[in-house]
Amino acid sequence: MKLNKKSLFPVLGVLTAASMFLAACGTPTPAPATEAPAATEAPATEAPATEAPTAEAMPEGLSGSVSLWHAYQAGSSEEAALTKIVAGITEKNPGLTIDVLQVPFDQIFNKYQTEVAAGGGPDMFVAPNDDLGNWVRGELVADLTAALDGKLEHTAQVAIDGMTVNGAIYGVPESAKAVALYYNKSLVDAAPATTDELLAAIEGGAPATFFVGAYHMFGWSGAFGGQLLGEDGTCVADQGGWVEAMDYLLALKEAGATMTGDYGQAEAPFRAGETAFFVNGPWALADYEKDLGENLGVAVMPAGTGNASPLNGIDGFYVNPNTPDLDLAVNFALWMTSQPASQIYTDKAGHVPVRDDVSSSSELVNAFAAASASGFPRPQSAEFGSYWGPFGDMFTKVIEGESTSADGVAEACSAMNEANGK
Repeated sequence: MKLNKKSLFPVLGVLTAASMFLAACGTPTPAPATEAPAATEAPATEAPATEAPTAEAMPEGLSGSVSLWHAYQAGSSEEAALTKIVAGITEKNPGLTIDVLQVPFDQIFNKYQTEVAAGGGPDMFVAPNDDLGNWVRGELVADLTAALDGKLEHTAQVAIDGMTVNGAIYGVPESAKAVALYYNKSLVDAAPATTDELLAAIEGGAPATFFVGAYHMFGWSGAFGGQLLGEDGTCVADQGGWVEAMDYLLALKEAGATMTGDYGQAEAPFRAGETAFFVNGPWALADYEKDLGENLGVAVMPAGTGNASPLNGIDGFYVNPNTPDLDLAVNFALWMTSQPASQIYTDKAGHVPVRDDVSSSSELVNAFAAASASGFPRPQSAEFGSYWGPFGDMFTKVIEGESTSADGVAEACSAMNEANGK
């Protein structure tokens, strides 16, 4: 199915409805700041050929200096897209200097927080809204509500909502993001639609690798009816669904799937065409297409007794409250999320667009749009922040046989409630 502005926004409409439902039910949480790939600047030769952003309907004559941090994977298509977009912006605004710095994903948030708290830091950074609520409560990102008034008319409301905390907007939305099931068409006939089909495929000899972590693994809980939080913010994972999900992951391992907490080791066999399945996000799409070509497929995570529930987030640009020129930073962010820039991100990096004037003919991008639409919007409650440590440890202990599924989930839930004073 072709993904264009007519097909994308019904998908995002479903996502908006899901967000409203989850807000009423008080369920899941955001993604950790430790589990996506790291990055460094891509060589100019890898930059997308798509036309760079034009000055049409954009602020003209920007001048001054803006520093930007990102954590796109080294040599990745995401990094190349950013490099191309920045080059186009500086070409149209010769008085503007952009200082771009790559910081590894597992370091960028701590580094940013430390430097901002000390009165410094970059003017802005680009990242998922993993922990936006805590950033806001810690006064680490600037309120952009007034600066963005009337300037997001082409942006889906679900994306704006993803950057909103307590009615104020704290980021300029760029794309939607949730993990899905990558598969190799040369090794399997079709993507498994159910958890039973995936298990049967692996039992039948289809090799698979999975990255063990609280973000990548979260979606399996929904496939077995699990919820993380009750309406009052209390952890309810030990009341059903999560134990069954962990038992299922153990069954996949017993059937022959390789599970590791080392992202590189988990990813490498799939990129080499040696394994049939791997759960990952759209940030890797363009690179996997280069690796596997027409053999690459993407599907939503398999359903069990319920639909899988990968955490859906919004990526975007955030401004440091210490910046000496907030308007300049915001105008630069608007360039970075403009129609031409978003088209580059979509075409060359596999991002799921959140603008109504950006289209894609890629079925693979469309599959990620479906994954985002069926995922859980990451809430920004204070309780959410206590998920990552306890449940990250739980996934590792259970998968490595140091704890049973029931004991591991109960321990993690108890630790989460204790941290939240519940």
